[in-house]
Amino acid sequence: MAKLRVPSIQHLARNWYDSPKKIEDEFVKLVMNPPSFNYNALNDVARDSLLFKVPEEQIAKGIREKEKRKRVQKILLEVVPLLHGYFSNIQYDFVNDVTPSFYPIGRDLRIPFRSVFIYGIGGQIYLPWFMFWKQNPLDEKQLSLFVTLVREMLRQDPELDTAKFEILDFSVNNSNGCRQLKVIDTADIQTFNSNETNEMLAIFAEGFERAEDRLKEVDIPSKRKGDEIIVDIGQYRLWDK
Repeated sequence: MAKLRVPSIQHLARNWYDSPKKIEDEFVKLVMNPPSFNYNALNDVARDSLLFKVPEEQIAKGIREKEKRKRVQKILLEVVPLLHGYFSNIQYDFVNDVTPSFYPIGRDLRIPFRSVFIYGIGGQIYLPWFMFWKQNPLDEKQLSLFVTLVREMLRQDPELDTAKFEILDFSVNNSNGCRQLKVIDTADIQTFNSNETNEMLAIFAEGFERAEDRLKEVDIPSKRKGDEIIVDIGQYRLWDK
């Protein structure tokens, strides 16, 4: 049996559609064709660049030594200069981890929320959120849903209620085909009201639960039988096309 796991609010938004059937189909497709890597190593790059000011060359060397797949190396290394350049120049007052929290959206379905870290400068707390997709797949409605949910989570934490929530988008610039860093101030993103949000989450929960039910009837390929497949949506469509 394949088990679905949604690792972040970002990926809930990424997999939200107007139709529960579309959501169901996307999750089933994901289980049957799971991706083979994620961008988790870049979270460590950000932390090392900010907290320890590790040189870019040392970071790149570490990636080459630990990641032997050349294509994955290339994908990670093309982000490193942008990520390192941004965080290595920040003079912070503090850097803290964020305690994970959960957003309930349906029956036995809670979406975990956890930023990689927060940092403070001159009394202002910053909460960066990374989008490492080569092609940012979020449309306007999905982005608004993501920001709406994160803001609701932040309001539940007195320490983060006034945090400056920024999206660091490392996707490709279509004009030159290269990645670039775009810092998005989410204060400029329109959000949904509570009724709209609840309706959208109900659609997602229905689609997700339908996918779970459908996958109970799926014949897992023989090489996977006997194993539980944990599908991490954080790895969804990360390959460059």
